[in-house]
Amino acid sequence: MRFLTVAEVATVMRVSRMTVYRLVHSGELPAVRVGRSFRVPERAVHTYLEQAFNDVG
Repeated sequence: MRFLTVAEVATVMRVSRMTVYRLVHSGELPAVRVGRSFRVPERAVHTYLEQAFNDVG
């Protein structure tokens, strides 16, 4: 399993880091806290984007 930093997730999703933090804190994007930073499973990012794409159409 590969984990991404918040900055890497923001780059993949083409959004700001603050948007990623909002998704993590709201529970929409699962993450693991490592020290003072978050790590997001790469698969969770792809799953989130697939669901968002399917919701829109």
